Order: sequence, then structure tokens, then C-alpha cells
Amino acid sequence: MDLMTLALPQEPAGGIAGWAADLVDTLGGPGAGLAIALENLFPPLPSEVILPLTGFAAGQGVITLFSALFWTTLGSVVGAAALYGIGVLFGRERMHALWAKLPLVKATDLERTEAWFAKHGTKAVLLGRMVPIFRSLISVPAGVERMPLPVFLALTTLGSLVWNSVLVLAGYWLGDQWDTVGTYVGVLSKIVLALALAAVAVYVTVRVRSRRRAPAGTAARHRRGTRRG
Repeated sequence: MDLMTLALPQEPAGGIAGWAADLVDTLGGPGAGLAIALENLFPPLPSEVILPLTGFAAGQGVITLFSALFWTTLGSVVGAAALYGIGVLFGRERMHALWAKLPLVKATDLERTEAWFAKHGTKAVLLGRMVPIFRSLISVPAGVERMPLPVFLALTTLGSLVWNSVLVLAGYWLGDQWDTVGTYVGVLSKIVLALALAAVAVYVTVRVRSRRRAPAGTAARHRRGTRRG
């Protein structure tokens, strides 16, 4: 197989896309898998660029479509497993110790989060693999909470296969227009990030207001107790 088939006018010459194209040119399917494994470890690397480009390479005969899907999914699982391992090493005790030092939060907040993850963790891992940004981050709490590794790997494989298939096939079918996929997914990523930041802002605002009201309520109860005395 001629790995230089991808060297077309439409091939990106630089940046993340150029780097990914060079990996696929040099290593074939394993190169695409390596790029996606690194994307999981470093979320700023955009899967919405790497995956459609891999599909484009499959469409040009550089690699087979099966190879593109197999290696990118394997890369996703390897990267997610590494982040899971970080969560395991970090551990629940260290997480609680760090949490206790953060402002505007309580130990009960983390405990409720842990309870939520224990109840909905399988859905979070499965669906999280198909949400930009969170597809990488969700592996860490799974490790902290010691989700059974076979379950984590199975959910990660399934979710990654769905996400990767959509983007790889989009690049495969769009051909030299593969880069338009990144535009739409990039917009989705920004919407998800904006919603997450808005949720954090609302949470912090509610927490600050509740803490301001608490001293006032305590003072009022103290005054009532003094008058009764």
C-alpha cells in the first residue's frame, strides 16, 4: 500500500491536522490510533479534526475503513484507561483532601456527587464518550470511584466506537471537504463548554448567597435567644 496517497492538494500542511496527517502517512492505522490516544490525554487536541481526517485518508486508500475505526477506537480506549489509572492513583482520600481546601464547597457536595456517580456512573461514562471535552474528563472520576475496570472498558469502547464512527465516516464520505466536520463539532464543543461554565457560575452564585444568608440567620436567632433570656 502506498502510504503517500494522502499527499494531495487537500492534505493539511501544518498545525494539528498536518501533524495527524503525517502520523497516518508514516504509521497508517496505528498512527491514527496514537493521535486519538494523545487526544484523550490532552483534550485540546481536537478529535473533530483528527477523526474526519482519518476518514478522508481511508477514502483515499491510505488505510482501510476498518483499520481507521479499529485503531482510533483502540486509541480512545488506551487514552481513557490511562486517565482512569490517574483517577485510581489519585484516590478518594486525596480527592476529599483537595476538595476540603477549595472555597465555596462543602464535603457533603462531594459526597452527593459520589452518590450520583455510583447511581448513574455507567450512563455518564457511556454518554460522556460522545460529548466533546467531557469525553476525556469522565475517565478520571470513574477511576477515583473505582468503577469495575471491565465495565469501564466495555462502556468506553462502545461509546468511543459510536463517536469515532460518526466522525470517521463523515470524513470518509465528505472527501476533500472533511474539514467542514470540525466546524460543526467545534460549535457543539463551544456550546457544551458554555453550558458547563454557566452551570459552575450558577453553582458558585448560589453557594455565595447561601453563605451570606447563613451568618445573618445565625445572628437573628442569637438576638431572639438573648431577648428570651
